[in-house]
Amino acid sequence: MKVVASSSEELPHPMDDIEVRRFKFGFDQMPPEKAVWSDSSPLFSIFANAFNLHVPYFEQYLVRTMVRAMKKIDDPKLLADAKAIIGQEAHHALSFKGFNQLLARRYPKAGLMEREARDYFQKHEKEDSFKEMVGLTAGYETFTFLAGMIFLEKYDEWFAESDPAVKAMWVWHQVEEVEHGAVAFDVYKHFFANDEAYRRRMVVRAALLILRETGAAYRHMCKVEGHLGNPVKTARAIGFFTSMISKMMWNVRPVFSPSYHPRNHPLATTDQNPVAVSWRRFHRAGGDVLEIDREKMAKIMGLQSDP
Repeated sequence: MKVVASSSEELPHPMDDIEVRRFKFGFDQMPPEKAVWSDSSPLFSIFANAFNLHVPYFEQYLVRTMVRAMKKIDDPKLLADAKAIIGQEAHHALSFKGFNQLLARRYPKAGLMEREARDYFQKHEKEDSFKEMVGLTAGYETFTFLAGMIFLEKYDEWFAESDPAVKAMWVWHQVEEVEHGAVAFDVYKHFFANDEAYRRRMVVRAALLILRETGAAYRHMCKVEGHLGNPVKTARAIGFFTSMISKMMWNVRPVFSPSYHPRNHPLATTDQNPVAVSWRRFHRAGGDVLEIDREKMAKIMGLQSDP
């Protein structure tokens, strides 16, 4: 689902403005069975939960990387962007760590997996060189940016019938991942522009890390939810996971070009996602985006053609 800029209206690039939005989503009273929050696509909600179980700890790693980088950056625009990505990612980490508490109440191994992710990134924060930190951050952000585009592209199929608070959190997260999708790349280029081979290796390293962490969590969550109970259900679960990873790998191809820049990725140029465009306008106009049900989404999309 996309909206295309018309001749009478030139849509701004989604990465032109990085706005730090401070939202608080509460999941303390949410029953554990609501962890599968999408009725439209239960397997998608399990995949999204599995994908994001370890992400808050990467986001904390990113924040510390950018804090180190800001001490050495002499470009005012890049300095402002680095400060903005810190603001966005700090709030993402806080929100998803809160949601992970719900997952830990539902899935026996989720808490252990989360602690292992925390320990992994804290260890690498202490041991990685500055170049490794900047490189891994840029590589990893490649996939959070692409996930942002891919998830919103399938809004009607995956999000339409889902818990309003969880949906609101995910839409906010994906919109902002696209907004700051070029910052980590630009920081890498600022310091290591002549080492493209290293940047590509770090994209591969990030891909393998995401595949390992997401795969283990997805398998565990599917087992708990009964999606591995018979050959048909197992095939569907494996098929969905494979299709999601395939979408990411297909869309990561431009990243390996020497001339690549996130702003020029085919998913983020002239054709823009209508949910993201309308959500930004609705929020900018003072609309409440903390819960999004069908009625709220209709109201949000009603602003799509506003000037």
